[in-house]
Amino acid sequence: MYIEGIDPVLFSLGPLEIRWYGLMMALSFLIGSYFFIKNGKEKRISENLLFNTIFAVIISGIIGARLLFVLTNLGFYLQNPLLIIRIDQGGLAFYGALLGGVIGGWVIAHLNKLRLHDFLDLAVPGLSIGYMLVRFANIFNQEILGRPAELFTFSRHPAQVYGILIGLVCLATHFFLSRRISRRTGVLFWAFILYYSVLRGVIEETFRENPLYLWGYISENWGVGFFTLTHLATPPLVIFALWMLYRAKKIPDLQVRD
Repeated sequence: MYIEGIDPVLFSLGPLEIRWYGLMMALSFLIGSYFFIKNGKEKRISENLLFNTIFAVIISGIIGARLLFVLTNLGFYLQNPLLIIRIDQGGLAFYGALLGGVIGGWVIAHLNKLRLHDFLDLAVPGLSIGYMLVRFANIFNQEILGRPAELFTFSRHPAQVYGILIGLVCLATHFFLSRRISRRTGVLFWAFILYYSVLRGVIEETFRENPLYLWGYISENWGVGFFTLTHLATPPLVIFALWMLYRAKKIPDLQVRD
């Protein structure tokens, strides 16, 4: 989706600019934290520990998301190093956020003699909602553009809208599964990684205007392209998620913690 003349700045206060991207990121953190604490209390995890975990996961998640994005666009950032820290202008890789957040959560769990899997399921609502909100902000930043398509009435695929719908499906699936799975220690999280990876790899990446690797094929009529880096990474991620899901089903649920 490309909307000519759209302003990425929501409003300005003197030299301070409030951007749509920054606002959506802040809302993602707030909503995700709400569900993390709410569901964590149901597991009888102490509120103080939940807040510490949220802080660690947000910091490590942002670092991981930005680092992966910079690495995948290294040529540009070597020429513009001052832009590396400008996360308010966009440029966060979701898989980098996942990896960074998991590392932060593991550190907190290890320090408190808990298992990482005791925290993983708590993050799924925030991840799903955050993905929707960030893709909405991508519209204002005019990034995550879809490929041009000649057979449709729109000039290019609205890849950001596809991403919003993927986040919505992930959220609905999570709430559906959470009411039907009694032992949730890690199962809901790895199920999320599984269906998110499939949906993004099959739908969003196929219509998203990203560089192609290996056998590059583009259909200008349908606006599809193969294979992006995410296409190539999806099969290993799906296999890994299935393996972790199998292992998570054998982990007993968290015992009461005061």
